[in-house]
Amino acid sequence: MLVRLSLALAAVFAPVTIYADDAPSTVALGARLEHYDYPYPVHWIELPSQGQALQMAYMDLTPQHANGQSIVLLHGKNFCAPYWTATAERLRDEGYRVIVPDQVGFCKSSKPAGYQYSFAQLAANTHALLTGLGIDKVIVIAHSMGGMVGSRYTLMYPNAVQRLILVDPIGLEDWQAKGVPWRSVDAWYQNELKTSYATIKAYQLKSYYHGHWKPQYDRWALLQAGMYEGDGRQAAAWAGALTYDMIYSQPVIHEFPNIRVPTVLIIGQADRTALGRDIAPPAVAASLGNYPQLGKEAAAAIPHARLIPLDGLGHAPMIEAPERFHEALDDALAMPPGKGG
Repeated sequence: MLVRLSLALAAVFAPVTIYADDAPSTVALGARLEHYDYPYPVHWIELPSQGQALQMAYMDLTPQHANGQSIVLLHGKNFCAPYWTATAERLRDEGYRVIVPDQVGFCKSSKPAGYQYSFAQLAANTHALLTGLGIDKVIVIAHSMGGMVGSRYTLMYPNAVQRLILVDPIGLEDWQAKGVPWRSVDAWYQNELKTSYATIKAYQLKSYYHGHWKPQYDRWALLQAGMYEGDGRQAAAWAGALTYDMIYSQPVIHEFPNIRVPTVLIIGQADRTALGRDIAPPAVAASLGNYPQLGKEAAAAIPHARLIPLDGLGHAPMIEAPERFHEALDDALAMPPGKGG
């Protein structure tokens, strides 16, 4: 048995991870990551929502030399705020104030058992956070499921959005319309109860990283898996089931033509992420997650949108190739409206 401090957790003073034959074992981190320290102070907004007193967690990075602009970074379904750290630090150093929240139902935020999850609700929660911080205009940078939240936010609050940057967003296709079968919340819950480091790695290896796993990916797989260990498993699994149902049943793609703010899509050309591929008929499953095509279609549907393709990269370019991703992000932030890629 080789014992060493996991690279994933060292930076945030989390417990030692034990390796056996180079396979990490998961540490129980709590349903709300009570045993995991974020790299920057965590603040909470008290959020009365649907008759409940909820908490929404966020990090707030303030620049030394402010440029007067603010950015909100929206996380994906299988991610928590810290995976944005390198991006947030870069943006802060460029003069932006950067807000990095955990959505309700995810990570350090409340996970209410009885809650009507919707992208409109998550957008409203995010708007409450930003307005509470005195931010009336924001650049939205949204990844994976966060892309569906960010798109809905932009549709609901167009005057509050300076620019929308979608990074490998899910929801670029309507899975139900394409033939992915419905799955009950109970079925999602049973599936979520099986979550482990091994299942997370297997899924991400195939869908995110096109068959190539690097040791630095472990930190994020372990973070997600840690919520499902010990006493946190049921709460994390139930929240996961409810939010998967939200993703399946609430497509935003059909409203893309209504987006009226400057929009850039950064799309990894090796991304093959798709909800429900595991239970879809073979012919349907084979047709899903074609991000090179989906990115082009989305850019055509959103008025004056620009597309930045990242050849050879998958679903999480900020993790897989941070330097290439940050170059693309700098381009997206610098592009004037109407200058497509």
